[in-house]
Amino acid sequence: MARDDFAKLCHLAGKAIIDYKMIQEGDRLLVGISGGVDSMMLMHVLDRLQKRAPVGFELFAVNINEGFEGLNHTPLADYATEQGWNLKIIDVPIADLIIDKKAEGRPCGLCARLRRGYIHRYADEIGANKLVLGHHRDDLCVSLLMGLFRGTGLKTMSPNAPADHGTKRVIRPLCYAPKALIETCAEAYEFPDLGKCDYADQLEESGDRARLERLLKELESDFPNLGNHMLHSMQDVRPGYLLDPKFLNPDNQ
Repeated sequence: MARDDFAKLCHLAGKAIIDYKMIQEGDRLLVGISGGVDSMMLMHVLDRLQKRAPVGFELFAVNINEGFEGLNHTPLADYATEQGWNLKIIDVPIADLIIDKKAEGRPCGLCARLRRGYIHRYADEIGANKLVLGHHRDDLCVSLLMGLFRGTGLKTMSPNAPADHGTKRVIRPLCYAPKALIETCAEAYEFPDLGKCDYADQLEESGDRARLERLLKELESDFPNLGNHMLHSMQDVRPGYLLDPKFLNPDNQ
């Protein structure tokens, strides 16, 4: 990783934080860490910004151990200790619950709901007012396509959204950062190998999100700078040119 790459990633995160008013003085941030490169780089970025930001904020991290046989969370705990991160690993029997609920065909929905509940509970315990997630620009693009293709509305992952009945906010500082930049930066770190979710191969082969991620890469070869163009379009919403009747104003000439 060139030093310039990490500086660029920090710059994009800092710009997003300012643009979407993500962090204020006195915030207690709880970062969700999966062990993947996105959340690991997010923690490194926030660790650097904490030392340089004009506002003071506290930084905590949480990881959910779902109980999958293919995952080992011990190396993550060791890495966090080496970095001086305040990481809490919470053991949750999600793997067993997926089987009990016969959700093996579509495990992500149940897993996500359970993880979210335990993360919010821990946030309440430590008084964290904001949850920080490692979703990046490409994740936002894929989410936009998923809503469009499934007919669930023109929507994506908000950079700064209310959560838990308005008691907290969910923020995504990497929303401007392309996946490729994050992966390039991660090459300079020796991140621990936790293994993979028991359903990883299934989701990669037939999951909607994985399929749309592949489609986005294919489209980028025909539409240069596609990711940034989609990001710009998400920042330039024109309701009057869509079909939602709520925005119809026939008297406006």
